[in-house]
Amino acid sequence: MNPAPERLLLTDDFMHDPHTTAEALRAKGPVLPVVLPTGLPAWLVTGYAEARDLLTDDRLSSAGVYDRLERLREAADGKPSSFSADLARHLLNTDPPDHTRLRTLVNKAFTPRTVERLRPSIEEIAHELTGALDTSGPVDLLPAYAYPLPMIVICELLGIPKDDRESFGAWSNVLVSTAPPEEIGAASAAMGGYLAGLLEQKRKDPADDLLSALVAVSEAGDRLSVPELIAMTFVLLIGGYETTVNLIAGGLLALLRHPDQLAALRADPALLPAAVEEFLRFETPNNLSSPRYTKESVTVGGTEIPAGEFVVISLLSANRDGTRFGAPGRLDITRPAGGHLGFGHGIHFCVGAPLGRIEGEIAVGHLLKTFPRIELAVPEQDLRWRTSTAMHGLEALPLLLA
Repeated sequence: MNPAPERLLLTDDFMHDPHTTAEALRAKGPVLPVVLPTGLPAWLVTGYAEARDLLTDDRLSSAGVYDRLERLREAADGKPSSFSADLARHLLNTDPPDHTRLRTLVNKAFTPRTVERLRPSIEEIAHELTGALDTSGPVDLLPAYAYPLPMIVICELLGIPKDDRESFGAWSNVLVSTAPPEEIGAASAAMGGYLAGLLEQKRKDPADDLLSALVAVSEAGDRLSVPELIAMTFVLLIGGYETTVNLIAGGLLALLRHPDQLAALRADPALLPAAVEEFLRFETPNNLSSPRYTKESVTVGGTEIPAGEFVVISLLSANRDGTRFGAPGRLDITRPAGGHLGFGHGIHFCVGAPLGRIEGEIAVGHLLKTFPRIELAVPEQDLRWRTSTAMHGLEALPLLLA
């Protein structure tokens, strides 16, 4: 029996100074046994080649991860988690053939055509939000623009009533944070209960929205069950909201830190699609992949990960790996777009990637078109990143706009 590995204890710098931390971790090796700031013992993958390989390795399983994590939490806390099990049974926590079935059904409702027809509506939302900004003083871009734009879009797409959107934002922020288990459990129960009622309403009175389409969609007589619908709605909501918030704010900050790139993008807005791809690489909105565990011993990057171990992949670190990207710490909006892992890779590649790309392109482009002057309203060192191991996003982005 192999002895337990000596694990590196990661501090809050993993969340608050992630690129410096990732660089130091890559120097130690592309695969390391760690304890995350949340207390989870896992093997952390920081190298690009190793990350890409493991994201498609079927010796790593996503199915049953929730149950394993809950047993670990219960052993540590002495009591079961109150996190809604319905929310946890989603695409990211399944393997084929269940994953294949779920993905096939959601792809029938969430098509590129569905997303592309949202472009005029997203442009209108961006126009309305910028028109409502009070630019007489500093503007915090997150609550004024980066949060509401994707929230309005995903709620309109799903068919969530306007009066309920503020609650969704509050629940979402808690669920991706490192809040105490009781708070996360309460937020998950509230969201799960709300979604169950809303889906029943869509079943009785369908509308022209994605939730109604998911309720109705079938493939060879197969349909999504109610728990599957709840979990699917949850992952679409979180993925379609949180990722884009961080893409907008992180992308704009990256431009402000690289004035030459900001000037180039202002001079040629046709560079926006490429710029969004570079934002996804440079300031990756999702730090870690969803956790997986090894079904058998796996050797990667010269390191053996024993069977039955949790594995988490740092998409943020892989996207700054100098063995894959030249000058990885420099923003370059003309960089060839292919290869980054901003939306993951393999079967769990983000189903909402086309929507996130369009939202990022429109949101950043509209700000640059509307405001000839965009500057930080505080010293750069005063900016703080959110306390979350999953998401990489700013707590606030105070700007001067004119």
